[in-house]
Amino acid sequence: MHRTLRLFSTTTAQGPPNVFTHGQGAVLVDAAHNKFLDFNSGIAVNALGHNHPDVVRTIEDQAAKLIHLSNLYANEYAETCAQKLVDGVTDKDAGREAWWGDAAKVFFCNSGTEANEAALKFARKQARIRNPENPATQFLSFTNAFHGRSMVSGSFAPLVPGFVTSPYNDVAALDQVDWSQICGVIVEPLQGEGGVFPATPQFLKAVREKCDSVGATLIYDEIQCGLGRTAKLFCHHHQPPAISPDLLTLAKPLANGLPIGAVLLRHTIAQNIKPGDHGTTFGGSPLATRVASVVLDKIADPAFLAHVSTVSKLLFSRLNKLCQEYPKILKEVRGKGLLVGLQLQGGAEASNAGLNTVRMAPPLIISVEEVEQACKVFEVVAKEMNSQ
Repeated sequence: MHRTLRLFSTTTAQGPPNVFTHGQGAVLVDAAHNKFLDFNSGIAVNALGHNHPDVVRTIEDQAAKLIHLSNLYANEYAETCAQKLVDGVTDKDAGREAWWGDAAKVFFCNSGTEANEAALKFARKQARIRNPENPATQFLSFTNAFHGRSMVSGSFAPLVPGFVTSPYNDVAALDQVDWSQICGVIVEPLQGEGGVFPATPQFLKAVREKCDSVGATLIYDEIQCGLGRTAKLFCHHHQPPAISPDLLTLAKPLANGLPIGAVLLRHTIAQNIKPGDHGTTFGGSPLATRVASVVLDKIADPAFLAHVSTVSKLLFSRLNKLCQEYPKILKEVRGKGLLVGLQLQGGAEASNAGLNTVRMAPPLIISVEEVEQACKVFEVVAKEMNSQ
């Protein structure tokens, strides 16, 4: 008997037909009991893998106590989680502590898109405070960027007016921007959806200097590349404190699969955001922030980040070797940590990320043995494609 499927899928590409029912660590199992090594982790979300015992225990315990309050009331975990984020971004570094200031704040929401929308709104208000009579209103983003799928966060396409674009990693092109009109700049220190491209230190430094020259707000979108993904707690920590952002947006792995987003506000902006300027019904719930606190404790552990670095070096080594062995199929490897892009040559096709690139974002707890296993699969596929 024919059965109409009621789920409306809005994904940009047709996925595999598998229906996954459960997982453990870096392994997924489908309804037919086939096992798969997860090199996507829910699009860089399940940093601690599937069915992590501490995450499961925390969800079970908190769900039996209090799930939701709204932002009308304080809860015991939101402040704890916010403090951990601020402690993490300052990193006991004098330069970073001075930059973010004692009055740095965190706004919790429910997703990366919401986090970016909030950051854009905060930047607009900052511009209005700086120049009430004639505030700058435009935002600058960069080619191959991805900041969400709403009308505003996706406006770098653009969908609504007020957004301009400049080439990513092109310092000279920044001089072509009319900076008098720019109230905020949003940039991924490591692009994900656009093809896995790291920003150069020179580019981020130039963007920071341009923002400072006109008082524009600099937003780093670390929704995909932050929270341990690059073997540091935050991706921009690979750069010196002098090119830190004014606003930092986070989401994906923060609660290991529970919906949550966050904006970290430098003190110079936080002091200007007043009650009622922005809000959220579900953001900062006791359940999400308690789980996020557990996740942060795990990811911020230096031993955990050292593990990410170790398996990352192995993965890059194996993939670069495959590029040398199969140059007609594989073009290059890009990325940092465990956000990796394997770009294929023109004769091969990939739809996982921009510019014909296979994006890899496995759980951060993936083992050395699992990385070796995955690279053997890549080798088999590359060898078969090379023989055709």
